[in-house]
Amino acid sequence: MVIDFSIGKLIVTVNEIQCRFHDNHIVLAAAVDDISCFHQGLVIAADGGTVRWSIKLDNATQLEQVLNYTGIQAQ
Repeated sequence: MVIDFSIGKLIVTVNEIQCRFHDNHIVLAAAVDDISCFHQGLVIAADGGTVRWSIKLDNATQLEQVLNYTGIQAQ
């Protein structure tokens, strides 16, 4: 599944989430097991030990699409 948002796009599979930024060709990726989602702030956060990143989405619909597709439980 591909979700476009203001600064790039999310590529979501049942195993992984990738965030690809439009302007600078940076790609952040993390296994679904390392992802947390937060309704408060519309944030997707990855914490895989020594690697951490977070992305703020544009709206609740985008977050709900990620949650429904991956089965992640939001906090």
